Amino acid sequence: MSRLNALHAWVNETHPASFDALTPASADASFRRYFRLTRGSDTLIVMDAPPDKEDCHPFVAVARLFAEAGVHVPRVLRADFEQGFLLLTDLGRTTYLEALSAADADPAAMRHLYRDALSALVTLQRASRPGVLPEYDEALLRREVGLFPEWYVARHLGAAFSTGEQQAYTQCVDALIANNLAQPRVFVHRDYHSRNLMVCPPNPGILDFQDAVYGPITYDAVSLLKDAYVHWEEAQVLDWLVRYWEQARAAHLPVDADFGNFYRDFEWMGVQRHLKVLGIFARLCHRDGKTGYLQDLPLVLRYLREACGRYRELRPLAQLLERLGGVQTAVGYTF
Repeated sequence: MSRLNALHAWVNETHPASFDALTPASADASFRRYFRLTRGSDTLIVMDAPPDKEDCHPFVAVARLFAEAGVHVPRVLRADFEQGFLLLTDLGRTTYLEALSAADADPAAMRHLYRDALSALVTLQRASRPGVLPEYDEALLRREVGLFPEWYVARHLGAAFSTGEQQAYTQCVDALIANNLAQPRVFVHRDYHSRNLMVCPPNPGILDFQDAVYGPITYDAVSLLKDAYVHWEEAQVLDWLVRYWEQARAAHLPVDADFGNFYRDFEWMGVQRHLKVLGIFARLCHRDGKTGYLQDLPLVLRYLREACGRYRELRPLAQLLERLGGVQTAVGYTF
């Protein structure tokens, strides 16, 4: 029986003769698919996660954990771990990205959405405690960064590091990882951005949290404010980041008392993340045939070049990016 037929059979067992339609809702960068179950004016979401490729247990566990923390995530109504099917509440049809892309998008309303997202992030982080989620440890951070030379440089660009470039890259990565590991640790969503935040009451609805870990406090702020799918001017990013930092301090979260130090941590965390994202987007294209992510590479590269150009320790990485991309990086050291 095909996955789709098995899914229909499972839905019929769950809601016999009580639904009007089962239609595609969305897909993501993994093997998971989502369908919207319509019953009159009510809707639910069915997740299809092939068990040989995806494990539903983390989704269910993190959904419970985040709901207990006080943020808005889907409720799991039924789980079939053997088949890889979940029945979830529906958080609506409008992602942050879709709201931002609307022709009539109101800038003031968009700013309000981001303030909601940052407030929800503080709420989530306040519930943080060790020993609940997997550690965002050195091995995972290095494995992620390793996607950049393997998939972006070698596979996508067809390039290779010289011996000197490899040494310089290794030194920069060592410095990045040391900074990341030295940051205070909280619950980390890992993909807290415009495609995974829904415009719905209470705002925002939060999706795609199954890979959550316990790690650096700046990570999710980077995901949101240096989003691979939408760009904000630096002044706006700084404004939101200061607001988040002030809220975090008021909530007694372990952010650095000096905003300059906190901003450096934010930038360095961003370099780690964007090296990973370049590798992931290239892998999605060349391994999985998902070529649409290539259109998002230029923005990710822009974030990397701007951040690396601001710090002496990362200047060798900026030079490597120039050589690979043929683009001159402006340098202005800060903090």
